[in-house]
Amino acid sequence: MRIIAGHWRGRTLVAPPGTTTRPTAERMRQAIFDMLWHAPWGGRERLAGAQVLDAFAGTGAMGLEALSRGAAATVFLERDAAALAALRANIAGCKAAAQCRVIAGDALRPPRSMAACDLVFLDPPYAAGAVEAALVALTKAGWVAAGGLVVAEYGAVPAAPPPGFTVLAERAHGAAHCLILEAAADSSGKIL
Repeated sequence: MRIIAGHWRGRTLVAPPGTTTRPTAERMRQAIFDMLWHAPWGGRERLAGAQVLDAFAGTGAMGLEALSRGAAATVFLERDAAALAALRANIAGCKAAAQCRVIAGDALRPPRSMAACDLVFLDPPYAAGAVEAALVALTKAGWVAAGGLVVAEYGAVPAAPPPGFTVLAERAHGAAHCLILEAAADSSGKIL
């Protein structure tokens, strides 16, 4: 597993042993970042300088890829000890500690955010309702910016988008299905 593009292109990332952590495949990461950069609703300006949350971070591949491509900072939220060790090793390997904050915690019960994030990556275990439960919890805790993008990975595409979010794009690679969601906001900027 490696960083695909940007400043750290080609840098190898470590993953913990076993099957508890399921890193996003390189093909899927490439497809996601191609959409973020080239889709009509995307563009490099959506990533350049972005505040990013990588929830269910695992190895940190998504958040580190975003930093490699120009995001300003990434918060990584992960609860598994082995994944946290791999994540910290990957941050150190990229010499990215100044741009990163690691929180040992659960995305389903997140701490209050100090600032909303422009881009949120969610790759929970493929349990039914995990993305929706995490989105509710993260939104209530202030992690998702109004108009922000959420990249959510599912084992199977849901019948409808999570409440308060609009589907911008959908991709599938193997068993993984990815939805790019946009957080809807009311006229005051509050997420619906």
